[in-house]
Amino acid sequence: MKSALLLIDIQNDYFPSGKMELVGAEAAGHKAGSLLEAARKKGILVIHIQHLSTRPDATFFTPETAGSAIHDLVKPLPEEYVVQKNYPNSFRATNLQDILTTAGIEHLFIGGMMTHMCVDATVRTAADLGYNCTLAFDACATRDLVWQGKVIVADQVHGSFIAALSGLYAQVLPTSEVINQINK
Repeated sequence: MKSALLLIDIQNDYFPSGKMELVGAEAAGHKAGSLLEAARKKGILVIHIQHLSTRPDATFFTPETAGSAIHDLVKPLPEEYVVQKNYPNSFRATNLQDILTTAGIEHLFIGGMMTHMCVDATVRTAADLGYNCTLAFDACATRDLVWQGKVIVADQVHGSFIAALSGLYAQVLPTSEVINQINK
């Protein structure tokens, strides 16, 4: 089965001093960097997803800002794809599906940010489109959410979404095991 690595929204605004810092962004970014290194060594197609907020009230990922740039931990090489998107789902109104189809990709290794938003939307869509997905849960990060006046801490948000994706939508593994799969 031909595979690709999909790195979703690992951008500066999600890291310390960014406009939407996530809990655990640095650790997840390093894990994603390990995935990227393994994929490059194995010659697997690499696709970086970059979110650009085009809403008039956007507070982060605004185009042409340092915050919207892909983080140096996973900096794209010139020959790697960078797919820009404006919605949580990386397939919506982008050429991602065309890239994958043209390359004959059947399987996606995935890491990225935010677990509860763009990672979730993209993994579910990829699975619905027939791709086999392997998600590196520790190469993902999210943030605290507030619902009905209660704070749901990032660890619980992350765990809930990862658990919901595990099984039907993706094989969910730690980065070390995903790298083992990449190296097969």
